[in-house]
Amino acid sequence: MSAITRILTGITTSGTPHLGNYVGAVRPAIAASRRAGVESFYFLADYHALIKTTDPLRVQRSTLEIAATWLACGLDPDQVWFYRQSDVPEIPELTWLLTCVAAKGLLNRAHAYKAAVDRNTQDGQDPDAGINAGLYMYPVLMAADILMFKAHSVPVGRDQVQHIEMARDIAARFNHLYRGEYFVLPEAAIEDHVATLPGLDGRKMSKSYDNTIALFAPAAELKKQIAAIVTDSRLPGEAKDTDDSTVFTLYQAFAGSEETAAMRAAFADGIGWGDAKRKLFERIDAELAPARERYRQLIGQPAQIEAILQAGAAKARALATPFIRELRAAVGLRSLLAVADTGSGDGKRKAAMPSFKQYRDDGQFYFKLVAADGRTLLQSAAHDSPRSAGQCIAQLRGEGGKGLRHVEATGVMRGDAVIGALAEAATLDEVIAALTVLAE
Repeated sequence: MSAITRILTGITTSGTPHLGNYVGAVRPAIAASRRAGVESFYFLADYHALIKTTDPLRVQRSTLEIAATWLACGLDPDQVWFYRQSDVPEIPELTWLLTCVAAKGLLNRAHAYKAAVDRNTQDGQDPDAGINAGLYMYPVLMAADILMFKAHSVPVGRDQVQHIEMARDIAARFNHLYRGEYFVLPEAAIEDHVATLPGLDGRKMSKSYDNTIALFAPAAELKKQIAAIVTDSRLPGEAKDTDDSTVFTLYQAFAGSEETAAMRAAFADGIGWGDAKRKLFERIDAELAPARERYRQLIGQPAQIEAILQAGAAKARALATPFIRELRAAVGLRSLLAVADTGSGDGKRKAAMPSFKQYRDDGQFYFKLVAADGRTLLQSAAHDSPRSAGQCIAQLRGEGGKGLRHVEATGVMRGDAVIGALAEAATLDEVIAALTVLAE
């Protein structure tokens, strides 16, 4: 059964894009978007920016620069979902729904929050001094970004893997509490040797450390920044270690395997730091020069970029609006006209809805479609993974039973794919009716 993989990534709009953003997020995400069977989502994380800065002009300027960066690097807005986070109001609404199921203990363990608390403790201050609730809730907002669009894969640096794991935990808890497969459980996608680039001083390249190399600085400025990379005192002719060299790590992130092998040999032969930095500049400049020119043109056309973002928001909301409506119903935020009496006499009321139930048996994964009255209507075929089963459920739920047919010898089918078998006494019409209710 063929399946679509959704990939989602974003960059916080609190600064000018740098090489670390490009290598760790922009480049791999755009490359992935060109693969067959992939749907790609790119967003400008301007809500996240508010955690880090209170300068509105900086947020606005950074939004322009990051949008221009992705477009200059080859993003085709007609082929992907490209939107500004704050243009999709369903995301903050989902954040609140997830907040109400997220365990506080889970959030207490978030790396960024723990690091801030540890710094305060070391300085003899109140543990939460200067820490806003936005920083504490950052993982929930990030989970909403991912879960809203049912992303399967999220390209991140190793320092962000924890947030993907937290999104999985929160999604699984919501699914369990509200007895449905509402959310896809996302996975982190990491390029091991380039996921986190070192900056000028050898620490992680970060705006927080002021050690970044601007992505689209003019060639002369790029050369100057590379020349400022901190190195050791080994002279020309002395062998140099590649393992802890910022120059080599950056070179490897831009070079192919043969070029990397040649540079490794040059390090062993004692290449001078000046020559190594020159080669690094030439390699980076060769890749970025065409995109740099496109960026220069785009940055002068904010109206064009704004129009692209507005179109992207409309495209994103076409998915987000019906999904948040489904989630609101799941948690009980419903019209009173849709409430049915359970007859229990205790004042509790419950909406009767069909549902999917997933389970595992002998190492394979299955699901059942259950009618509102509790009868099983459809028993799925076996799947090799919970993700495959979940994708099949998502297709059935989204299509409302369209294209389904029943073949006596094989079961319920969509095209050439066998979905499963009708339960005893169930009919295909009942299956389609139940799926139609879920789709609506």
